[in-house]
Amino acid sequence: MTVLEHSIRFMLNGQRSTARVAADETLVEMLRDRFDLFGARESCGQGLCGCCTVLVDGRPVSACLTLAAFVDGAEIVTIEHLASGENLDPVQQAFIEAGAFQCGFCTPGFVLMTKALLDENADPRDDEIRHYLSGNLCRCGAYPEIMQAVKLAAEKRKANPPPIPSPACEGRLAWGVN
Repeated sequence: MTVLEHSIRFMLNGQRSTARVAADETLVEMLRDRFDLFGARESCGQGLCGCCTVLVDGRPVSACLTLAAFVDGAEIVTIEHLASGENLDPVQQAFIEAGAFQCGFCTPGFVLMTKALLDENADPRDDEIRHYLSGNLCRCGAYPEIMQAVKLAAEKRKANPPPIPSPACEGRLAWGVN
């Protein structure tokens, strides 16, 4: 290992993982190049479009701006982990039912942002939805359908609330890192 590389360990989609990363390697590069997870997409490279959104310790981050070394000890969730086998997450199902995508390039980022929004606010108003998703861009213009999908996902989650994770399952605590 050279001076410019770091060994990191983290939870990735529920699995303990390790990687040796370059000091300038971004999280999206690590996920795609080392773990073959292609849901997070680098588009703008400036954290302005939301295509590279992943959840780190439950919070959405722009993986194109986050250095991989900074997720040492964290829990990372990508779009690939939302479904449980053949059962889609209610947010994913709502996006399909509402037709909230056209080309699909931005969809993983919107889905993860919606999950994070609904984890914080189970019944958001329209203005809260627009504000929370304002960092995500849909170049196809599916915004009305995305709004509908968020509302539908909120209804689905009310009918079948997601389980509350135990503290022992949370990323930094699982590794004993504070």
